Amino acid sequence: MRAPAARHGPTLLDDERWLGRLLLAPAILYIVLLVGFPFAIGLYYSVSDATVGTRTLHFVGLDNFRLALENATFWQSLRNAVVFTLVSQAFVVVLGKILAMALYRDFRGKWLVRFLILLPWVAPISLGSIGWLWIFDPVYSIINWMARGLGLLAPNAWPIWLGQPDLAMASVIMVNVWRLLPLATVIILGGLCSIPQDIHDAAAMDGAGFWRHLFLINIPLVMPIMLVALLFGIVFTFTDMIVIYVLTRGGPYDTTQVIASLAFFTGIQGGDLAGGAAIALFLFPVLVAVAILFLTLARRAEVT
Repeated sequence: MRAPAARHGPTLLDDERWLGRLLLAPAILYIVLLVGFPFAIGLYYSVSDATVGTRTLHFVGLDNFRLALENATFWQSLRNAVVFTLVSQAFVVVLGKILAMALYRDFRGKWLVRFLILLPWVAPISLGSIGWLWIFDPVYSIINWMARGLGLLAPNAWPIWLGQPDLAMASVIMVNVWRLLPLATVIILGGLCSIPQDIHDAAAMDGAGFWRHLFLINIPLVMPIMLVALLFGIVFTFTDMIVIYVLTRGGPYDTTQVIASLAFFTGIQGGDLAGGAAIALFLFPVLVAVAILFLTLARRAEVT
């Protein structure tokens, strides 16, 4: 009879702490390579005189940040970014809540409605923005022609959606809401589905109407999920420039210019890599503060 093989001592895989670190290592490495390395390069460029085509870099300290703060276009871009983010996310959260409550109920053709709602998020945003570019066309705008056909426009009125400052900002906000609404709807719908049915039944037996059920049960219980959806929306909107780049290029007269697009136009198209990196780094402390605030609020709402 063959003797059993001798057992070796414990390995690192038997230790839960080291096993957890080993499993997290690929994700950490991915984040470092995807985010950490470009961030370090941006920091290095922001304190130098790097330009497109240069081979030597010189340390200039905080001069690039000082020049950005002295630039009136920077402050206008910052205001535009705040307005663009807050207004669009207000619409996204409200409409996302309404759509999530509508999709929570069973009805015929529910799968088709879900597919149509998710389509803007699945489709490439550049392709969708090009479609909106045709919709807002100053000559062939389908919005203007429909409004003219319905008698909503005066005979001499013809809005230039992307050429008038107020209409241009409203247009890019509309496209951003169309883009991010599916994500917020799915997140909030997941929160609604996590509410136990017993709570809804108890509220119905107590005679709670629609509004009391909404403000006393649905919204408080889904509030942590809604805050997470709002956090994702703010991060995506504040750092994104695709909608602005395709539709307006920051115009007219920089009225739709945001921090992300200004950094791109300054660093890539303008050739001033150092200035573009310095402008882009202003996004970092704002987003960190927003993330800490919303995660803290979400945890408190979950505890209460």
